[in-house]
Amino acid sequence: MSRIRSAILASLAADALSLGAHWEYDQGRIVRQLGRVTDLLPPTLNDYHNGKGAGAQSHYGDQTLLLLRSVAAKGAFDLADFAGRWRGLMEGGYTGYMDKASREALANFAAGRAPEQTGAATNDFAGAARMAPLLAVLSSDEEGLVNAARAQTLMTHGSPVIADGAEFMARAAAALLHGADMRGAFDHAATARYAALPAEDWLAFADMSLSEDTPAAIARFGQSCGMQGAFLGVVHTALKHEADPETGLIDNVMAGGDSCARGLAIGMLFGARHGLGWMPERWLAPLVARAEIEAALDTLGV
Repeated sequence: MSRIRSAILASLAADALSLGAHWEYDQGRIVRQLGRVTDLLPPTLNDYHNGKGAGAQSHYGDQTLLLLRSVAAKGAFDLADFAGRWRGLMEGGYTGYMDKASREALANFAAGRAPEQTGAATNDFAGAARMAPLLAVLSSDEEGLVNAARAQTLMTHGSPVIADGAEFMARAAAALLHGADMRGAFDHAATARYAALPAEDWLAFADMSLSEDTPAAIARFGQSCGMQGAFLGVVHTALKHEADPETGLIDNVMAGGDSCARGLAIGMLFGARHGLGWMPERWLAPLVARAEIEAALDTLGV
């Protein structure tokens, strides 16, 4: 159970670590302004996350916490409950960044669509990346985990390739929790049949990057929110830094761009691979939501 706890904690800690440089695409500016980001910092390089301080979550992390609350309350994944909580947050004066996917999903809810049909027309990876809390209730049921990962993604992100990406990450996490190494987990996930995700091709492309520094590789893949660049960045980082996850998560931040979405997924994978004990306390102690996270994990018995 420690691997499940670690996967969820590491996902949220990686999001908070990335917040200080999130959506800054100039890697040189990150170095000049922040140095090497090894601690949780407030977001000072742009205006996307005004009002948030060190240890806060991005808007992606806030939605991951919402999924954790739902899972802890229900003891299972319940799409209707998650959707109701999500709408309550987003319609209730949410002060975090409201991205395009959230705005479009809200409009689709307002038009009377069911949560299975509210996903925005976007291929941003973030919808898939917030899935770690599902491991607390579905780690022993891979197909159930896959179905839940796809459902929570499609509620806000309607692109088929994002749903496939959520399935891939769910299958990889499940394999890690059952003892696979990172390579074995990705190979396992790639054997599934995907309608829109060229998993084997993208894995091979990521493999060719492993001799590169992570920031350089992610800059070449694409630092932005889209599925292909994010998927390649996650796989590269997870494979290259499997033996040193702390460095991997720091390099993800230094790569710039949509580091929070990548961090949520990379943190989940590293946590599922290594269990508790590798995350520095300087990442956990300042987490604003740590007490809530720990209490939810205690409730879930993980």
